[in-house]
Amino acid sequence: MKIKSYSIRIEEDLLKKLHYMASYDGRSANSQVLYYIKQAVAAFEKKNGPIEIEEK
Repeated sequence: MKIKSYSIRIEEDLLKKLHYMASYDGRSANSQVLYYIKQAVAAFEKKNGPIEIEEK
């Protein structure tokens, strides 16, 4: 699996809360964001069916 980097703009207070939640769950902020993205994708696919990814 190819790993890509992606940066976002985020309000300072929201970032602090993300770091708090990540620490609470024993994860880094990056791992916490990935966890939330995976949960959102799984919920979307459960409701709408699998997302087909075209390989280049």
